Amino acid sequence: MSVREFVVLGTASQVPTRHRNHNGYLLRWDGEGILFDPGEGTQRQMVRAGVAAHDIHRICVTHFHGDHSLGLAGVIQRINLDRVPHPVTAHYPASGQKFFDRLRYATAYRETVQLREEAVAGDGTLAQGASYRLEARRLSHPVESFGYRLTEPDGRRMVPELLGRHGIKGPDVGRIQREGSLNGIALDEVSEHRPGQSFAFVMDTRLCSGVAELAEGCDMLVIESTFLDEDEPLAVEHGHLTAGQAARVARDAGVRHLVLTHFSQRYSDPSEFERRAREAGFEGELTIAADLVRVPLPKRS
Repeated sequence: MSVREFVVLGTASQVPTRHRNHNGYLLRWDGEGILFDPGEGTQRQMVRAGVAAHDIHRICVTHFHGDHSLGLAGVIQRINLDRVPHPVTAHYPASGQKFFDRLRYATAYRETVQLREEAVAGDGTLAQGASYRLEARRLSHPVESFGYRLTEPDGRRMVPELLGRHGIKGPDVGRIQREGSLNGIALDEVSEHRPGQSFAFVMDTRLCSGVAELAEGCDMLVIESTFLDEDEPLAVEHGHLTAGQAARVARDAGVRHLVLTHFSQRYSDPSEFERRAREAGFEGELTIAADLVRVPLPKRS
């Protein structure tokens, strides 16, 4: 059975707190693991969450502020120390190449793993495979920042009533799925369209077109909500979102499960973020992220 879940390693914004580590997130998508924004302390949080270096296949960095990238040095060295048996691909803003280089070679270590550098220079598709398409969209922050989206290819859902009507059962169900037809009966005659799952990751940004494009129709949207709504002027000034803004994005985009994270240390009550999101009109499933929680992706519709 395929596993698709979102593992939260850290949820603090610029300053970690006693209860929140700097950013760090792992998306398990079938047999792959995608590590997003490894801030300082990510390697230790991985140990606490039961995430191994072998679980990482891609690293996606939204931008080069320390709370989103200072953990890169330790994670990269751990990948090499553990001799991860597969190549690991790193995506990050091309304008921050010098920062990536410094973090990759921050100290001496023995390189044992192929780390592929695939810098992001603009909007577009970064990778295309059987399980997902990975895309990037430019965001609005004081330094260049990109959000990421995974989209599964659309498929077909078998309809038991239609299968029974045509007398298809047992091993023949798998056969018609694989081959597209069976004894003159087309797959379309016994199945219906099933949209692929989608996941979006949006960190430090003001409201912009990239946020809406990444969120559109997502099954799960992970999005920063650094500030509460009364501090919106601060959010605009520093290139961030409020809980209400993030929730309205999710509402308007038809998001099924909204995950709010990246909280300023000025707020001590996480329930306030939930309250503001509901006040903004988001009625779907809502998670206020906490360190070390696991959030399953919504079941396919």
